[in-house]
Amino acid sequence: MSRLNLDTRGALATMAASAASNQAGAALGARAFGTLGPAGVVAVRQFVAAAVLLPVARPNLRRFTWAQWWPTLLLGVVFAIMNLSLYTAIDRVGLGLAVTLEFLGPLAVALAGSRTGPDLACALVAGAGVYVLVLPGPSSDYLGVGMGLLAAACWAGYILLNRLLGARLPGLQAPAAATAVSATLYLPVAVVLFLQGRFGLAGLGFAIGTGVLCSVVPYAADLVALRRVPPRFFGLLQSIHPVFAAAAGAVILGQVPAPHVWVGIAVVVATNATAAGLAAARAARLPAPVPAT
Repeated sequence: MSRLNLDTRGALATMAASAASNQAGAALGARAFGTLGPAGVVAVRQFVAAAVLLPVARPNLRRFTWAQWWPTLLLGVVFAIMNLSLYTAIDRVGLGLAVTLEFLGPLAVALAGSRTGPDLACALVAGAGVYVLVLPGPSSDYLGVGMGLLAAACWAGYILLNRLLGARLPGLQAPAAATAVSATLYLPVAVVLFLQGRFGLAGLGFAIGTGVLCSVVPYAADLVALRRVPPRFFGLLQSIHPVFAAAAGAVILGQVPAPHVWVGIAVVVATNATAAGLAAARAARLPAPVPAT
């Protein structure tokens, strides 16, 4: 077996571990909802992420220009809303369904603006998958579903803002600064919870575990993986998140998905993998840039 194959397999294993860590962390966070609520768990998660990312990235905030600040501030707001809406959805409709709905965000970005037949077919199949996943009816929790879709919209915004900031700030400076912005927005939540005496040892421990498993571990693992595999593989492997979320919900929270939920998850995951593959194929066909002379 060649060294390249070993490196690629190692990177794929790292990405799978990152996804498992992310979803296990979300499940741990749900264990703290009873004492801290979704907003409290998000607050602690953002504090942990900021405490790790700021010393690592060391963004020089005083030297940021307005062209760098405005998308950073917007990304911080997106972080704040995305995490709160996702955790609210998890609290109401379960981990597997919430994460699968959130996953529609990157799928929408992959399909946006495309008019090709295969991409339009992917959009239709994804819509059918969501219908099967939710099976709307009188007992459906539409607020929980809506929160999952809001998280999806925020994830799409996160992708677009990250692309913009990637060209304006080096390394992890943008996500580090944006995480600090989001953590600042959650300071009032932490103060209220502290005054109410709700920072119990168990709930705080679960929330800190969420911050480590959902932010620290995935950031480090994804950075390692992206150095070893092409971006198209990275996009394809993100499709495993809803599956891992459903598994974490079943094992850690006892949320065993109904058969139709598993079918919907499978349809959305397969659609996303197909859309990512089509996007990678199109990118491979683009002519290489002509070097400047």
